[in-house]
Amino acid sequence: MSLNLIDSSSTGTSATRGASRARRSMHRGFTFMELMIVMVCIAILAAVAIPRYMAHLRRAREVVLQQNLWTMRRAIDYYTTDKEKPPASLQDLVTSGYLREIPRDPICGECTWVEVAAPADDSLSASGIGDVKSSAQGSDTNGKSYSEY
Repeated sequence: MSLNLIDSSSTGTSATRGASRARRSMHRGFTFMELMIVMVCIAILAAVAIPRYMAHLRRAREVVLQQNLWTMRRAIDYYTTDKEKPPASLQDLVTSGYLREIPRDPICGECTWVEVAAPADDSLSASGIGDVKSSAQGSDTNGKSYSEY
């Protein structure tokens, strides 16, 4: 006497095989609700991240402005000490080799630097610039005007 064990899943009829394929194809994609949940999560993350990014970008521009002003003021001091007279313009610092180029104002790309005249002094016969300031409008994150830097 022999028993034949038949696996119903492997020898199923074509109707049962078609039904199992239909069930597998239903689980291949995402539902509309799953997509909406993911989109809402991305929107919430963007709503939090974008303002923080913009604040960091603004703060970075302020730091670059301070660094550019410090560099130009230092070059003006070195020029004045070496030549015993202040530079007539910022371009004199470039032509004399104290600066490679005049830096851009990071707050306002089209703004020019405000050249402040050097104080009148008997030892310095020629007048020139003694300081430089930004001409950008507005104030920084602490409320200090950019023109006061």
